[in-house]
Amino acid sequence: MNGGMQNLLPEPPATRLPADAEADKALAEAATTGTEQAFKAVAARFPAYSAAWAPLAAAALAADEPVTAYAYARTGYHRGLDALRRNGWKGHGPVPWAHEPNQGFLRCLHALSQAAAEIGEADEAARCAQFLRDSDPAAADALT
Repeated sequence: MNGGMQNLLPEPPATRLPADAEADKALAEAATTGTEQAFKAVAARFPAYSAAWAPLAAAALAADEPVTAYAYARTGYHRGLDALRRNGWKGHGPVPWAHEPNQGFLRCLHALSQAAAEIGEADEAARCAQFLRDSDPAAADALT
């Protein structure tokens, strides 16, 4: 025994969001055009689908529109939290990056951290960055 405190509670099980074939197909089609309007149409048609909000947030960040990026990222983040909770997530525990349906939420969380930093919300930026790393270090590595 190392004499230190040991966490006797098991790590919660990983949360894996269900796939949405119809939304995935619409997003893939939007990606072929790459236009903001195509991505907006997917977000309007599937507003609970975090993966639709992530490319909008990323494009707004790339266009130096951090307030717009913040709004898109926060929407995708909150819709993702709703989906995680519906699928058994209790506010902590792994959200694996390797499970593709989780990537929309994780991308929104990353974009929210970036946008928050750009608008001067340093505490929120740090919280979101830590939440991303806590969800899955592989997500933080892939996105940064």
